[in-house]
Amino acid sequence: MTKLTTLKQAVAEFVKDGDIVYAAGFTHLIPFAAGHEIIRQGRKNLILARATPDLIYDQMVAAGCAKKVIFSYMGNPGVGSLRIVRSALEKGELEWEEYSHFGMITRLQAGAAGLPFLPMNQTGATDLEKSNPQIKRIPDPYGGKDVIVVPALNPDVAIVHVQRADKNGNAHLWGIIGEQKEAAFAAKKVILTAEEIVDESVIRSDPNRTMIPANIVDAVCHVPFASHPSYSQGYYDRDNEFYLAWDKISESQDSVKAYLDEWVFGVKDREEYWQKLGAEKREQLKVVSALSEPVNYGKY
Repeated sequence: MTKLTTLKQAVAEFVKDGDIVYAAGFTHLIPFAAGHEIIRQGRKNLILARATPDLIYDQMVAAGCAKKVIFSYMGNPGVGSLRIVRSALEKGELEWEEYSHFGMITRLQAGAAGLPFLPMNQTGATDLEKSNPQIKRIPDPYGGKDVIVVPALNPDVAIVHVQRADKNGNAHLWGIIGEQKEAAFAAKKVILTAEEIVDESVIRSDPNRTMIPANIVDAVCHVPFASHPSYSQGYYDRDNEFYLAWDKISESQDSVKAYLDEWVFGVKDREEYWQKLGAEKREQLKVVSALSEPVNYGKY
């Protein structure tokens, strides 16, 4: 049975107020389109988990979607702070848990394995242990030095953007791989957005790229350009100008509201958003032709 649906329908069905939402991706394939759809649908009290929150969580916090963030490194990559998240944390308006990158991945690995926790080697990040009671030390049962343990993370929903997928949810992704696979296997529900929907034979032709299998996917959404302003290798480049622009936009509540009104609430979907960027920007990002023709599966 096909799992193809629209992103609007997938968010409506699988993302509920109060959920733990994990938007996966590391500098690359960040699911901005899904974050914008969550904002449009007015979700509240979400626990936003992500190894690197990036601009998408700054925007979601600005829109009032979140009550808590769980993260490792947090910032506007290559630019500076996430002003909105940082301000909310400093004012006590947002709950938080911080881990190292490896700590976040270990939490997801424990969740994916069905374990209550997993051990880690001691790190130099001892201040994290002081500020986060979820990070604990336990004796090595075999007589070595103490080990760090972190609890499993099982998001209510993981959102993963990929380069291509078939209608059942078998997904190819390549380039810089982050925690997409771990998040998908740990989550209770998985929403997949894809640059292309391809025939199953394309997926089968290169099984080493099939990082996420159909049996763990709940919804497949054809959403080209879903990761802008981040990038999808082989499809379009990172929009560095926007990351710089967001640093200025996020200085003011009025400018943030104006951005959300125009670029999130003011467009109905990612296609309208992409067209609104204009031909000059699309050319600048070096959009390439599709690697294969999408399959027409009819109305869904």
